[in-house]
Amino acid sequence: MVRESTSIFYPGRMIRTAKDAADLFGQFIGDCDRESFCILCLNTKNEPTALHQVSTGTLNASLVHPRETFKLAILANSASIIACHNHPSGQPDPSQQDVEITERLRDSGSLLGIDLLDHIILGAGNFVSLKEKGLM
Repeated sequence: MVRESTSIFYPGRMIRTAKDAADLFGQFIGDCDRESFCILCLNTKNEPTALHQVSTGTLNASLVHPRETFKLAILANSASIIACHNHPSGQPDPSQQDVEITERLRDSGSLLGIDLLDHIILGAGNFVSLKEKGLM
């Protein structure tokens, strides 16, 4: 077992808004040519402790399962997570599948005691927060 003394570097050290999270995710998956689904693990103060890539998909789809998502969150000792994936098309509008997986992740996290705070979809220079849109 390895313990790291610091978490991932993020100026300000706290996620306060969806834009904060989108900016951080954008540094890692903003220009991917395939869909990439990631989670940001947060402690009780909403400070990032880890960023994990859960899956990499194809041009327009990515396989996401709560088991793999929360396995990473549990191993990172997360109090909560923010999910994110990109749309290589550049249009961040959520699909019905995006809304459905968000609901599954929210319900699974509730059982485990790890809150899903938001699901962010990155597009070309913009993003959509499912929480801000009232879809979760």
